Amino acid sequence: MAKIAVIKTGGKQYKVKEGQVLSIEKLDAAAGDKVKFETLLLADSETGEATIGKPFLGEQVEGKIVSQTKDDKVMVIKFKNKIRYKRTAGHRQQITKVEITKIA
Repeated sequence: MAKIAVIKTGGKQYKVKEGQVLSIEKLDAAAGDKVKFETLLLADSETGEATIGKPFLGEQVEGKIVSQTKDDKVMVIKFKNKIRYKRTAGHRQQITKVEITKIA
């Protein structure tokens, strides 16, 4: 039975299924901790049955934190032509890798 769900975390929405590992914005928890996510939609790919939240279905998706790490560096460049102005900065976003363990 292949269930999928749409969860909301960090101001973004993700389509997930059991066993999937995804990178999301940093959560305040240690590696190995269990977390629950606000669920927007549940669907079963075999039967075609879907349940839509109004606006949420509660916390029906569970995951386990695999690691806390930083994402790749993103370079930010400001440049103005003909006036000798150039600024360069880099940014590394902190991310959390989560494995989805259970979809209710």
